[in-house]
Amino acid sequence: MSKKEKLDQLNAIMSCCNNCALRKGCSKVVPGDGNPEAEIMFIGEAPGKKEDELGIPFVGAAGKFLDEMLASINLKRENIYIANVVKCRPPENRDPLPEEVETCWPWLEKQIEIIDPKLIITLGRHSLGRFFPLMKISEVHGKAFRRNFPVIGNRVFYALYHPAAALYNGSMRETLIKDFGRIPKVLEKIKTS
Repeated sequence: MSKKEKLDQLNAIMSCCNNCALRKGCSKVVPGDGNPEAEIMFIGEAPGKKEDELGIPFVGAAGKFLDEMLASINLKRENIYIANVVKCRPPENRDPLPEEVETCWPWLEKQIEIIDPKLIITLGRHSLGRFFPLMKISEVHGKAFRRNFPVIGNRVFYALYHPAAALYNGSMRETLIKDFGRIPKVLEKIKTS
């Protein structure tokens, strides 16, 4: 079975998930989107209003900004895979609760296992916190880390601020653009090491 077929199968199962209260309040489960063969996987926090309507991650204002940043390093959505820590929209766009993140974790693990990206880019503190609970995004943004996990194995992560945060904070926008610009060098280093 190809990676695409495996992801399609996983997404179909995921869309029927009722393991936490988030599913009751959302329109659609938002599994992920992009290239199953991607070298880079972006992981955000949770679907927003627009994502909930369309069932696709990062299609609102933050998604448009993400697309601009991808273009700045000669990438398109078709080149990457993007998912969220939780697959259903929290009410009123609140932060996902720890138990909601924990409930969705096996889905994300399986996505990473299937895609097998060379680089995982965490977008924001909730995504970073899922993999590195003691790190603060303000201290580690623009840095790469390696960590071994039982199911997904030895992975390289790169921490970025969430694009939505940069939409509301001009100085953070410049920082995010600068950090984003380093992605090709980080990926090249992974490939040559």
